[in-house]
Amino acid sequence: MSFTVYLSGEIHTDWRDEIQRGAEAAGLDIVFTAPVTDHPASDAAGDHLGETSSQFWRDHQSSKINAIRTRTLIEKSDFVVVRFGDKYKQWNAAFDAGYCAALGKPYATLHDEDIVHPLKEVDAGAQGWCKTTNQVVETLRYVLQG
Repeated sequence: MSFTVYLSGEIHTDWRDEIQRGAEAAGLDIVFTAPVTDHPASDAAGDHLGETSSQFWRDHQSSKINAIRTRTLIEKSDFVVVRFGDKYKQWNAAFDAGYCAALGKPYATLHDEDIVHPLKEVDAGAQGWCKTTNQVVETLRYVLQG
């Protein structure tokens, strides 16, 4: 079986690379997709549309352009991994998880135990909660190979 997996969330560590390397080492037939992970580029996604009167409107404009990619890739995916890191509040990742839930798209969360409480609703909608990238790879291995 082949799978397309969207890797959503935290952009400041190499968790995506760890999952991709693990899936490759396990011989899994997976195409990975992701949002734009270059933070300044993501923040500037809508700048080509013209000057804005405030930071709010710049963020609003860029978030709409980013949403084209995010929504399209989530909709085309078979499975989504939503990563919550410990440094920043990733509201966009929570939104992606909610979007998956609304679509009936299976997803798993990836985060440490110290943020279980604030993510209780997000985790409740997920098909799994992983604490490590190895657990994500093992989940994918099981789903694809049984």
